[in-house]
Amino acid sequence: MLYRSLWMITFFTLICAQVFAHALWIETNPTGKKGQPQEVRVFWGEFADKDISPLDKWFSDTKSYTLTLITPDKKEIPLTSAPGKDHYKAFFTPETEGVYTVVMKHIVKDVYHGSRLDYHSSAAVLVGKGEATPATNKNDVSVFVAPKALHKVNEAISLRALMDLKPAADQEVKVFAPNGWGKELWTDSTGSVSFTPLWPGRYMVEVAGDQEKKGEHNGTAFEKVWRCATYCIEVK
Repeated sequence: MLYRSLWMITFFTLICAQVFAHALWIETNPTGKKGQPQEVRVFWGEFADKDISPLDKWFSDTKSYTLTLITPDKKEIPLTSAPGKDHYKAFFTPETEGVYTVVMKHIVKDVYHGSRLDYHSSAAVLVGKGEATPATNKNDVSVFVAPKALHKVNEAISLRALMDLKPAADQEVKVFAPNGWGKELWTDSTGSVSFTPLWPGRYMVEVAGDQEKKGEHNGTAFEKVWRCATYCIEVK
């Protein structure tokens, strides 16, 4: 009986850890061209383990996220997603040069083990020339990387983490490499941190943490809010 109880505790602990390890993230080409459709893909799973969840396995109503395009002149355009093989996809066509920011947000319908789950993700697409600032993304939690046509191996990449639209000082930032390697970093007083990619491929940056906030969500009480933001970086 004791063995069974311990096994059940271990099982549910692992299940909980798996859900919290899962994240939503956006993948798209970091550059685009005027007049040509740009594909945006949304995944849910564990990036570091290359564990991409099939669409019918997405937790609760996670697939009901909102996806918004912010144009260089700050117009906000909702994007409609369609199911792909193991992801959802959307398209937009740049009309002018500049930086286009794709922002995703979702508050999961079901409270999970006393926590409300808030997912965020973003991606920047550089068309021709242009600049962007962290203020472009209005999500509660975000990662900002200055748009660049090309990031290279062995060249440092700087980023900023924001919580409640303010620089997140002393915030843990996780970086996952395309081969599964991961590293934990901590931001400085301005919310800034940098890392140097050692391999080519797609990296994911993740900022996550608990917000001590109690309330009720869809009729269920929660004790805290778990918030997560992701950002993918292409390295050549």
